[in-house]
Amino acid sequence: SRRNLPANPSDLVAPALRKENLATMFRNHQYDMDCITWSPNGRILQVEYAMEAVKQGTPVLALRNKTHVVLVAFKRAQSELAQHQKKIVKIDEHMAFGLSGLTADAAVLADYMRNECLNHRYVFDAPMNIGRLVAQVADKSQQKTQNSSKRPFGVGLLVVGCDEKGPHLFETCPSGNYFEYYAMAIGGRSTSAKTYLEKYFSEFENCDLDALVKHGLEEEEVKPWALLQSSSRLWQSSCPPLAWVPL
Repeated sequence: SRRNLPANPSDLVAPALRKENLATMFRNHQYDMDCITWSPNGRILQVEYAMEAVKQGTPVLALRNKTHVVLVAFKRAQSELAQHQKKIVKIDEHMAFGLSGLTADAAVLADYMRNECLNHRYVFDAPMNIGRLVAQVADKSQQKTQNSSKRPFGVGLLVVGCDEKGPHLFETCPSGNYFEYYAMAIGGRSTSAKTYLEKYFSEFENCDLDALVKHGLEEEEVKPWALLQSSSRLWQSSCPPLAWVPL
């Protein structure tokens, strides 16, 4: 009868299912207190939490051709009363990165990368090699996963730059992995962004700079004419050939 129905609809769930969910939560809680404890499934949960923070961050994408690399990110504030947070950070004259995840963690990595570039230029009188610096950042990120008193960086980076070998695009992960790409997207809606990049990937290599920027804007669902009507600006350095578009 209606008189015997429970007041809380969740009480209609089978007791065995509720017990199973509680047991799963308890098991996960046992193994996510630090980043050096493996779960029975062979997972490090704190590292996975950091990776999830990157997936839920602001979308950032980058793509390159033979001579240029373009970095695109959203430039927006959390509210009308707040100032926007920078999602594109300049590291050196030939290097920058876009971030998705915790901005504070990205600031720590930005300071480290800038110091390394300054030290390298002071000692060798030459710009820092992009691949070498990315490898050092990956090592620094991986060290955070081996200390129980630390936590992984909750930020993913798309590092772009140009050197004597041409343009480069790297992705770094909180786990310490890093990869080089011709085109890549991270953050929210990155799955649809990757689908777009894979669809038009064959056109990127022979594109000029304007066409490359147009691909980036279309993927971010911003029409090229909207860039002219908004306060966003396209910054392009004369040497080296970098371009990034804050939206």
